[in-house]
Amino acid sequence: MTVTATPPRTYTSLAAAWMPLAALCLAFFVEMVDNTLLSIALPTIGRDLGGDTTGLQWITGSYSLTFGGLLLTAGSIADRFGRRRVLQIGLTVFGVVSLAVLFVSSIGELIAVRAALGIAAAAMAPITNSLVFRLFDDTALRMRAITLMMVVGMSGFVVGPLLGGTILTHLPWQWLLLINAPLALIAGLGVRLGVPADDPRGLTRDRLDLAGAALSVLSIGLACYTLTSGVQSGWLAPTTLLVGACAAASVTLFIVNERRSSAPMLDLRLFSVGTIGGAAIAQIGTSIAMAGVMFALILHFQYAWGWSPMAAGLANLPLILTMILATPLTEALIRRFGHRIACIIGAVVLTLGLGMMAWAVERDYLAIAVAMVVMTIGLRTVMTICAVALIGAVPEERTSMGAALNDTAQEVGSSIGTALVGTLIAVLVTSTLPDGVWSAVQVSTYFHGEQVAFVALAAAVGALSIIGAMALTGSRATDEHVSEAE
Repeated sequence: MTVTATPPRTYTSLAAAWMPLAALCLAFFVEMVDNTLLSIALPTIGRDLGGDTTGLQWITGSYSLTFGGLLLTAGSIADRFGRRRVLQIGLTVFGVVSLAVLFVSSIGELIAVRAALGIAAAAMAPITNSLVFRLFDDTALRMRAITLMMVVGMSGFVVGPLLGGTILTHLPWQWLLLINAPLALIAGLGVRLGVPADDPRGLTRDRLDLAGAALSVLSIGLACYTLTSGVQSGWLAPTTLLVGACAAASVTLFIVNERRSSAPMLDLRLFSVGTIGGAAIAQIGTSIAMAGVMFALILHFQYAWGWSPMAAGLANLPLILTMILATPLTEALIRRFGHRIACIIGAVVLTLGLGMMAWAVERDYLAIAVAMVVMTIGLRTVMTICAVALIGAVPEERTSMGAALNDTAQEVGSSIGTALVGTLIAVLVTSTLPDGVWSAVQVSTYFHGEQVAFVALAAAVGALSIIGAMALTGSRATDEHVSEAE
């Protein structure tokens, strides 16, 4: 059932929307930084709780699996019961569960806490993006707001190890999770005071598709775990093959259920809109690039060059700064060429940047930084155009689902990128990480493995991004509504 929505109170500038924008950015930052915050503390946690390597992997893996698996379900629930309401519940749960670390005494208990945090984060991620989109009517402001959210999210990945290392220097590792509680409280207050309540006319009245929700969780969770298992256990290992088969079966059942349901959680007809299908494909490509490059460079900086985790995190600053400074360029490309051509240009630049990265890894940091800047210009152009266009293309009462679809494409892409680079490095270099810096021979071999990985990324990401960009309309606006395909 389609409902004509009356937009909630909107703002005429980013400055006017400072309170809700800051609150939504903080909520997004909290969920993103939690992806990497504990990574630096894993050795300390292992010694404190007596965990093995597999247990430590699941501390991070449990968060990723529940987070990625529940994105679509959370978006569907928010579009039905209210976006602000669900976001506030997610923030509350996130803060309360973070306090539970005080009672953790084993690796298993910590894994359970991390899985619960992933569930809460899934109730936050698509809704923060959906709400920031709805704060503005002006398309240029929407693009700048989405860009700000992306910068905050990427900053979370970079700041995670920095913040974690700083806290561990002075405090026990439990504080890495305890810090979430006050941040979630501040974000919740900002959302309550600054974000207008949902207009019931802007929500869908369709019943919840419980079967679709369950199958989406299984499909995404099993698909992501298949990639993780492939890297850890081998692509032909019985566990990988079994989980992969179950993932394929779940996806098939999900498609069948959504086609038959009178009120599907994800209306598959939306993919007939070129903007939605194309943007999702391109977002998978950009996330493959981002995750693959960051994963490879973390190893490069720390194991090949011997840098500290804090220095390795700071080395990613060119990426963050370029994401901010490239805003006028992206807007100029859209005004001059429209979505399709601007996105194709961005995809070409992204591919060129990945090719430059393959050249730069055997040189110095300046070469890597230049390649990072070129790659990020393309990445920022494609990601922003596709995020705003995809959310704007879905019906007004389904904006959270549109944001969830965008986030799910990025989560799947991140899993693929990490798996692709991880597999290539494991095959070409080594499957185990040393206690210290690699030897000269290992470094040389790793650089060769990186080159192969970045060339493979350039080919895969270039194809996905250009194919996705070609499906967009040539519009110079950012709202390409689903009605265009009807």
